[in-house]
Amino acid sequence: MENTNEYFQVVGGARLSGEVTVYGAKNSALKLMAASLLAVGESTIENVPDIADVHIMEELLTRLGCKCSYDRNALTMKILVPKVPGHRADYDLVRKMRASINVLGPLVTRVGKVEVALPGGDAIGSRGIDFHIKGLIDLGAEAHSEHGYVIATAPNGLTGAAISLDFPSVGATENIMTAAVLAKGITTIDNAAREPDVVDLGEFLIAMGAKIEGLGTPVITITGVKELKPTTHATLTDRIVAGTWAFAAVMTQGDITIHGGRPEHLEVPLDKLVAAGAVITTIHDGFRVRMDKRPVAIDIATLPYPGFPTDLQPFVITMNAIAEGNSIVTENVFEGRFMFVSELQRLGADIHVDGHHASITGKKQLSGAPVAATDIRAGAGLVLAGLVSEGITTVEDAFHVDRGYPGFVEALLALGAKVSRHI
Repeated sequence: MENTNEYFQVVGGARLSGEVTVYGAKNSALKLMAASLLAVGESTIENVPDIADVHIMEELLTRLGCKCSYDRNALTMKILVPKVPGHRADYDLVRKMRASINVLGPLVTRVGKVEVALPGGDAIGSRGIDFHIKGLIDLGAEAHSEHGYVIATAPNGLTGAAISLDFPSVGATENIMTAAVLAKGITTIDNAAREPDVVDLGEFLIAMGAKIEGLGTPVITITGVKELKPTTHATLTDRIVAGTWAFAAVMTQGDITIHGGRPEHLEVPLDKLVAAGAVITTIHDGFRVRMDKRPVAIDIATLPYPGFPTDLQPFVITMNAIAEGNSIVTENVFEGRFMFVSELQRLGADIHVDGHHASITGKKQLSGAPVAATDIRAGAGLVLAGLVSEGITTVEDAFHVDRGYPGFVEALLALGAKVSRHI
């Protein structure tokens, strides 16, 4: 599934200019695929990106007894769900992708039992699943973890409950929501996650026949129904990929038109880029980011949506490393996000990490060196760092980037970058 020997070779000095198209969101498509388990029959999910994680989820659903077919040209995934799907998600797949945990809610509510290996994926922090387990217990399931698996049973079905989350966890909100749609009675999720991906999942469930109110607000109300029916749904476009290209334009003093990008989902990051000196204009199907000078350093603090997304934090740090002035970046969501800073320091970046704060002194240019990706966004950030470094940068563990960016090298080449992939 992943070739750990592959690396990117990046030649510094390119100014990125041109157009890119952003497709379906990884974080949405994977959750929609998992939620298809809620209805017997064939659901069709459109605008599904051709990335490694999608194919891992496809394999997971296949092992659970579904028949999946993916059309790479149409970016369409068809999932035929059996009357009684399997209930065990094995470690060999789950370790590669955290989103595997999203089968927890659908399976416990439909099959009455589920075993899911504790998830792996990116090395960006602990991200425990206590909120998921507590939510299922509140709905009447018996849930615990043993031998590296989360095991939940609900032989008599689930019952609606008032659930309050200590933190607006996206994964917990999604698992509680997908479990509650077939529970008896009414469930409220207080302090629910408000991310566009959560809204997209909720709209998919509503199209299947679920009764859900309050999507995109801190309180989601779900009235359980007896059964759901398969449906067709188009995945939301990927705001993190769109944001990546926006930062790429600013870092390289470029000019990129981002088709499919939805500026309303990136208000805080785009406002910050304007503060850094960018000119951003909205077009009918996206937005354009133009930068004519060295960026000015910006301070940010990551927060749950609608705050600054943690997934864009590596790009802020990279931009600030070559920006004019000093800055502070505060990570409030995943404590391990700063792991990639040591790689950026190898390129000459002046960054000091203290707890969940990183202080950065900008330099005019970094210098190329061998570095390694630690997660999806760090990998993409290091490739962009290579573009603003003198000489050649190699970024090892390219497979991380494949998990979130379809056709990354091709898009960069079309924008004028000198980048290649090697084994």
